[in-house]
Amino acid sequence: MNPSAAARSRTRQFLVQALYQAQLTEVDYVDVLTPFMNDHNMKRADLEYFREIIRGIGSEEQELISLIESKSDRKFEELDPVEKGILLMSAFELRSRIEVPYRVVINEAIELAKSFGATDSYRYVNTILDGLARELRTLEQNGNQ
Repeated sequence: MNPSAAARSRTRQFLVQALYQAQLTEVDYVDVLTPFMNDHNMKRADLEYFREIIRGIGSEEQELISLIESKSDRKFEELDPVEKGILLMSAFELRSRIEVPYRVVINEAIELAKSFGATDSYRYVNTILDGLARELRTLEQNGNQ
């Protein structure tokens, strides 16, 4: 089954919310899976993708944080929880879901930052993810030039 773009976008919105919830309640990311899914109407979301991203972030969090910090001018813990969630999700997608075009990952992250983040957080998110895409998706970028 090939999920629609709308289902993936909706899934990413839920991911940002679930990651935010995990940070505020100080629980492991995977521990929010079941309660979050029970509390939200996720009929139009890609549940398999939702689970995969949460579990991936949970198991690779330190590696993802290192990637993000390598492109950032500040420590990860200094970031806003919304920015943290968007960056973790997007860094995971850039690294582990190479079938998703890097431009889609970045555009979705920017839109999420505009919707949920602080006023200019989308610019910061864009800068970090652009740097990560250059590092992690060189072949894809070279093919699009």
